[in-house]
Amino acid sequence: MSNTKFEKLEGNRVKLTMTISKEQFEKAMDAAFNDVVKDVQMEGFRKGHVPRPIFEKKYGKESLYNDAIDKVLPDAYRDALEEHDVLPVAYPQINIEKFEPENEIIITAEVAVKPEVALGNYKGLKVEKLDIVASKEDIEAEIDKLKERFAEMVVKDAKGKVEDGDTAVIDFEGFKDGVAFEGGKGENYPLTIGSGSFIPGFEEQLIGAKAGDAVEVKVTFPEQYQAADLAGQDVVFNVTVHEVKHRVLPELSDDFVEELDMENVKTLEDLQAYAKEQAETAKQSEADSHLRNEVLRLATEGTKVDIPEEMVDAQVDHMIQDFERQLSMQGMQLAQYLEMTGSDEAAVREQMRPDAANQILTSLTLEAIAEAEGIAVTDEDVNAEMQKMSEMYGIEIDELKKMLPNLDGMKQDLVIQKAIDFLIDNVK
Repeated sequence: MSNTKFEKLEGNRVKLTMTISKEQFEKAMDAAFNDVVKDVQMEGFRKGHVPRPIFEKKYGKESLYNDAIDKVLPDAYRDALEEHDVLPVAYPQINIEKFEPENEIIITAEVAVKPEVALGNYKGLKVEKLDIVASKEDIEAEIDKLKERFAEMVVKDAKGKVEDGDTAVIDFEGFKDGVAFEGGKGENYPLTIGSGSFIPGFEEQLIGAKAGDAVEVKVTFPEQYQAADLAGQDVVFNVTVHEVKHRVLPELSDDFVEELDMENVKTLEDLQAYAKEQAETAKQSEADSHLRNEVLRLATEGTKVDIPEEMVDAQVDHMIQDFERQLSMQGMQLAQYLEMTGSDEAAVREQMRPDAANQILTSLTLEAIAEAEGIAVTDEDVNAEMQKMSEMYGIEIDELKKMLPNLDGMKQDLVIQKAIDFLIDNVK
């Protein structure tokens, strides 16, 4: 173990000073040489069997220094963290303050640490609970969702005007300063009004038009539009409306119920009961979400904590990774998304920072509540969660345990959930 010192800096940062002895560094040099020599071939020696003195004579001791530092530093840093009970929340900034292999090496690591949390009031929070009884309108809305699945697109007659939600089949061509621009032309394009598919302001200007109408649409491209020559520019689109379609829902009847072909829904009365159950399930879910969000908001309102910027940076990194996974599931890469939206990663990261900081604040608050209330995770809690995962993913528990040899992450998530449950159980 290296000799270490601890110094507290401003802004939830600490400085660890690690002194590596001559003997420790020599062991690291041996390990570095043993790795490097495997690929060394010199005349008179088999590959990987060059003696160290011969190697150092040709390449110099210095050629092993970086590798030796890489060998000795991780253990020295880990030992320093453990000795001084430091919980880092970011990668350290490493500096070599003194490098004398024949005497000693002094390395410093400055790192952001988990901040201290001062809790505000979190017990007996007052939250107005939402009504979970389904109204007539809620039930009708659920039935309308089912009717939407069987809706038909019907062409309006010649006098039928474009309304929000209709689909207008159009030809269009865009002009900037009277000159047609590339990519601004389309024919027989089915544009759903209100879909947000076109430039802001375009779709709204078609409302009221009829089949056969010619419409002049004036819009301004967004400042962040991907085509630099059009970004922020005023343009005019000449639009011809060929036809207007609207969605027609089926009538509520026994025939419609039969067409649904749903188990346990054979009559209009059954459909009403089903819709009521669906509506109340949705309202219960909304009420639960509202209660959870409100207790978290109120519990964090009084929390006082100085969150290190590095902690926010790390959370943004996680959010970017999650976003990239979501995009990949849609068959899109982050670079494509940025090009489509005319943005860049720096701007996206900046937009994410407030949410990242709030997520950290919430997590730190819940961890502090769990500690203050002595909330802990038992073996029974872990086993119950494993059972839930087994049923959800169809994987045997023994297999899950092999896939999850380290359960620290699961235990931490369970502690957080139990802290939320505590807040909810104590709501007034």
